Amino acid sequence: MRSLSNHYIDGGWAASQGGRMHAVINPATERACAETVLGTALDVDAAVAAAVRARDTFAATTKEQRLALLAAVLAEYAKRRGEIAQVITEEMGCPISLSKAAQATAGMAHLQATIDALKDFSFEEERGRSRVLQEPIGVAALITPWNWPMNQIVAKVAPAIAAGAVMVLKPSELAPSSACIFAEIMHAAGAPPGVFNLINGDGAEVGEALSRHPDIDMISITGSTRAGVAVAKNAASTVKRVHQELGGKSPNVILRGADLRKAVTAGTRAMMLNSGQSCNAPSRMLVPAEQHDEALAIAAAVAQALQLGDPAQEGPHLGPVANARQYEKVRSMIGQGIESGAVLAAGGLERPGNIERGYYVRPTVFGRVDRGMVIAREEIFGPVLCIFPYRDEEEAVHLANDTQYGLSAHVWASDADAALGVARRLRTGSVHLNGAQVDFSLPFGGYKRSGNGREFGAHGIREFLEVKAIMRAA
Repeated sequence: MRSLSNHYIDGGWAASQGGRMHAVINPATERACAETVLGTALDVDAAVAAAVRARDTFAATTKEQRLALLAAVLAEYAKRRGEIAQVITEEMGCPISLSKAAQATAGMAHLQATIDALKDFSFEEERGRSRVLQEPIGVAALITPWNWPMNQIVAKVAPAIAAGAVMVLKPSELAPSSACIFAEIMHAAGAPPGVFNLINGDGAEVGEALSRHPDIDMISITGSTRAGVAVAKNAASTVKRVHQELGGKSPNVILRGADLRKAVTAGTRAMMLNSGQSCNAPSRMLVPAEQHDEALAIAAAVAQALQLGDPAQEGPHLGPVANARQYEKVRSMIGQGIESGAVLAAGGLERPGNIERGYYVRPTVFGRVDRGMVIAREEIFGPVLCIFPYRDEEEAVHLANDTQYGLSAHVWASDADAALGVARRLRTGSVHLNGAQVDFSLPFGGYKRSGNGREFGAHGIREFLEVKAIMRAA
């Protein structure tokens, strides 16, 4: 069993100052697969002090030096990709095939996208006699979740390096091993001491200490809306920048005339990917009322055909949800959906056949979902799809926007202009037309309670920069 008893501070591994050990549970076996230290405010102080010492020197590095560091990180990452996939599978239950193809590979994709963006990025702009500079923000605290560990870590670390910022990372205590491997990658790549620091711990102590720390200039958090609000409140007294990528309840609008079978099949599979544990999962499918029953039947057939199995085994099957708390929450939401009168077309509360242990939830599809139902409004974060009927395009747009969230959306249409017209009316940070995939060079982030700020590519770099105007007299 892996033991992650140290933090990475100032270029080396350091023992915790008063931390206690915490078991990391494999959700497929419900047994401990690792243990990690839960750090303290004293550990945070040490990491932040190291970052402050490195801040000015790293801020003065050239674009070429930062590009070289990012390239070295990418090269070292490629060597460790298999290990990263393995520990993600063990700690959060993602099937190994998906961990290799997406979970671990996402980190490399973000590094490459950041390198490409930095090559063309301009940190200075002349305006007549004056000049506008974009300068490193200073010390950034990065708080990342368990559902896509490397995706979210590298989506923050890479642009921070590109911007010339230094950082303290707090990964989720529920899936910390990949972050510790990443610290080894940063060390092997030659990151200067203090530029990258890692403190293992929970939100209650380490997250709060980072949020409140007077020497931290910025917090970038990916997590639940509840966690994002708590961080913002804690950060308010020091007026630090808070970048939040939070919850979602993303609509999938299927317009009249679209290929219904193709759209529903793709939408259902996208919803169930990673056992539904993605903030941008298309959890609300909106279909023309006269096609609702047909769509429901298609979605149910797709869900019922999905297999659940051991995430350690290769294959296209789904794994468990990531932890006991999530398991109970998802089951509670399914129960509320049944009680509210939604049509249960697939899945439900029964355990999958022949699986006696693990946090497995059957892929579930509800139809005839009403906007007032709990399952229609709250983020479930599990393999649960809700299908809504609509009368016309106006109602479809209204239903799509009728949520406190605004992270992502999908639109399917037979006519490209019609799809674009609906996309322009949706209050979300990104829209996928006719099955388009995520592009790591484009901005990613949300409207409303899905957060603020943008990640990925050039927009991600800008989040770690301050803007300065220099005016010269004639």
